[in-house]
Amino acid sequence: MRKTPRQARSKATVERILTAGRQVLVDDGYESFSTNRVAAAAGISPGSLYQYFSDKASILDIVISRYWEDVSERTASALALHASTTGTPAIRSVADALLAGLEQDPTLLRVLTEELPASRNRDRHAALVTRVRDLTAAYLHAGAVARNRPDAHLTAWVLVVAMENIALRWVLDRPPYPREAVLEEMVALTVGYLSQTDLSGVR
Repeated sequence: MRKTPRQARSKATVERILTAGRQVLVDDGYESFSTNRVAAAAGISPGSLYQYFSDKASILDIVISRYWEDVSERTASALALHASTTGTPAIRSVADALLAGLEQDPTLLRVLTEELPASRNRDRHAALVTRVRDLTAAYLHAGAVARNRPDAHLTAWVLVVAMENIALRWVLDRPPYPREAVLEEMVALTVGYLSQTDLSGVR
């Protein structure tokens, strides 16, 4: 941003711009995203927009960051809620939170994952995976799961990548499977993986 808003009116203007930016991205897609369209959607002049943002990229950066931060926060909160518990209910809560975070705005998710250049989205998405992975690893390390899967960070990485991709494809592809059924499969997959003993010696 060109300047940090300090007064209530300035903060409100910035929020209007960011809200409009998100809506333009959803309605028009990445290729048609422009500062003029954002300004029009926000009900302000382009000049007023440029007081705070130097170009469309600076608006996009914040819109993208806020989206992934929200998904991250939802999932992290579910993990924190069950930090002292183990078992299927905890796994279900986390899987449900991940699904909920991704399905809150499927159109924006599609734009972010399919239309944006990979370089623009990669770091923010990676931050989500890293945060959830680290929290999951801490959760696994503290529980009895560590006996079956001694490398908690590797186990967490596998789980987070697998669960996020399942949730992502269900939200974007909308296969003919009910949400609850998909959630049950995510839980079953996770429980089965965590309860499996080391098979490194199996041929």
